[in-house]
Amino acid sequence: MPTRSDHCDGIRYFNPGSAAGPAFRTVLKMLREPRARWPRTVTVQPVRIPPLVDGVAVQATFVGHATFVLQTPAGNLLTDPIWSRRASPLSFAGPRRVRAPAVAFDDLPEIAVVLLSHNHYDHCDVPTPRALERRFAPIVITPVGNGPLLRRIGIRRVEELDWWEHSNAAPVTVVATPARHFSARTPWDRNRALWSGFVIRLSGCQIYFAGDSAYGPHFSEIRARIGPPDLSFLPIGAYEPRWFMAQHHMNPAEAAMAHRDLGSRRSVGMHFGTFQLTTEAIDAPATALAAARKQEEIPDAAFRVPNFGETIAATASPASRSSVGD
Repeated sequence: MPTRSDHCDGIRYFNPGSAAGPAFRTVLKMLREPRARWPRTVTVQPVRIPPLVDGVAVQATFVGHATFVLQTPAGNLLTDPIWSRRASPLSFAGPRRVRAPAVAFDDLPEIAVVLLSHNHYDHCDVPTPRALERRFAPIVITPVGNGPLLRRIGIRRVEELDWWEHSNAAPVTVVATPARHFSARTPWDRNRALWSGFVIRLSGCQIYFAGDSAYGPHFSEIRARIGPPDLSFLPIGAYEPRWFMAQHHMNPAEAAMAHRDLGSRRSVGMHFGTFQLTTEAIDAPATALAAARKQEEIPDAAFRVPNFGETIAATASPASRSSVGD
């Protein structure tokens, strides 16, 4: 049984001071909302991941959606990996991939650690973890409650973390951080597993991966408890209609506020332009983020939308300090 806490009642997890998951009747209502028309496909030029540059703490390559390859001198990490054609339990129905992965699965470098933020199908499908297990047998670090699913599909090395807990298995410092979201893979297992973001730290460089999250006070709390990130990955897509999505996903304006709250040195958007999960247009997140940067007086280079296949290098700021430690 789960442990009672400020985000668990002993059976199910919840967001402190907020709802945790939409009512089924509102899901049906949302599915009837008019949707912007997305292109059937958008061409992505596949890339080969470049070698890690000497002196760089972390080198991140954007594969698509919330999937990044994080190269570090201590080993490579992979966030919320999905190479499947659909974000769905079904191979023939559900949100279809509009952009192919920018890195072919067979071109992945050796992966030591997978960070899996929660159990929704656009972040945790079945074929991709199984393929990673066969090829690399990585450690999968995930919030509490997700272990039974992963072991059931054949993942042997799983470490479950509650919010603010440190990994004992990863070759770098990994801390699970709060997020404002929910979990479910069927109508019957809602919030039986937790959701989170992650902070990764090595060589004085701090990386923050938000997973899926609505806006909330946890971003300021992460800064207060762990310190400002040198590079943050923040979701900017799948946010309309607001009456439904505001409790579960940030919009770009809120992502800009999260960037401010975190004190992030640099941020890049994610969770956009790959699967049509909600009603906004495919180019709406980038347009809205540009407006939000102007509103919040954030320099363009400080929070931007990455290109699919782009590699971003991160190093520690000279003033980097954290209670997490290396």
